[in-house]
Amino acid sequence: MRIDLNGEIVRTQARTLADLLIEQGFEASCVATALNGDFIARSMREATRLDEGMKVEVLSPMQGG
Repeated sequence: MRIDLNGEIVRTQARTLADLLIEQGFEASCVATALNGDFIARSMREATRLDEGMKVEVLSPMQGG
């Protein structure tokens, strides 16, 4: 299926948000996630199904100042 990941269209075999993070090489414990503009808590990633065309944002915290 194709999804929008951080503004880029990607093909994925992942069926859940948790699977997508693994597939794309994100360190799941260090990122925040949103699906179609809604924040998804870490505890809900396994249960959050992906569908064609969804918009996924994966954000890493920034350090510095």
